[in-house]
Amino acid sequence: MDVLGKLMLRYVNVTKQFGGIVAVNDVSIHFEPGKIYALLGPNGSGKSTLMKLALGVIKPDFGKIFVGSVDPSTDPISARKIVGYSPEDVILYESLTPAEHISFVGSIYGLNKKELDKRVKMLIKLFKMNEHMNKLVGELSRGNKKKLSLILALLHDPKILILDEPFSGLDPEIGRVLKELMKKHAKESKVVLFSTHILELAEAVADEIAIMHRGKIIEVGSKMELRDKLQAKNLEDVFMEVTGLSTELKDLLTILWGAE
Repeated sequence: MDVLGKLMLRYVNVTKQFGGIVAVNDVSIHFEPGKIYALLGPNGSGKSTLMKLALGVIKPDFGKIFVGSVDPSTDPISARKIVGYSPEDVILYESLTPAEHISFVGSIYGLNKKELDKRVKMLIKLFKMNEHMNKLVGELSRGNKKKLSLILALLHDPKILILDEPFSGLDPEIGRVLKELMKKHAKESKVVLFSTHILELAEAVADEIAIMHRGKIIEVGSKMELRDKLQAKNLEDVFMEVTGLSTELKDLLTILWGAE
């Protein structure tokens, strides 16, 4: 198979446990090129674990994962050449500058200097990081650290882009830039998968929605398909209904308003 020509991210009966906790429970799903997927779910539903499995950072206990034709659990290096990943909790070297991070990561991906310089120049301009490139990362704000993490994820123009809560800490202008980058990525027949707690973002950006709860993917479809299936007015109603949180919410609101 031509990995870059027919690339998709695929999970087949994947299970991952930590101690006695099942973080991902027999998940089978695929993410196709040319689409933006939003992964939704309450805290602790398994979203971050599902994403990390695609990098080979952690290995499944059962099942198989395919990054194109690559199995990240046996060949994580090849998988990471194809995948760009930005975690929810940014992990950077505090004693290095953004410029040093970019040079280091670029060398790992084997990018030649001309190719790297062109890509970096565009990304620095888009994320408005030019004045921060030679500061120590430890001196950067949370938002600028997030922007650097996103630049590093996009640096090698990955065929699969995986972003865990990418809009957290970004101001509206850079958030808009990121949305457009994600759309451009999908338009170039690449895979985009992002998680978010902001349902309005998922509704505005994603082509497809995957809802995860207690380690399982419980619904997948376009916004219209999910709304029609559950006869819901909007994505928030869909989310609350399929995760069973609508009943809990009613109880909480009863406590709140009943206290008056």
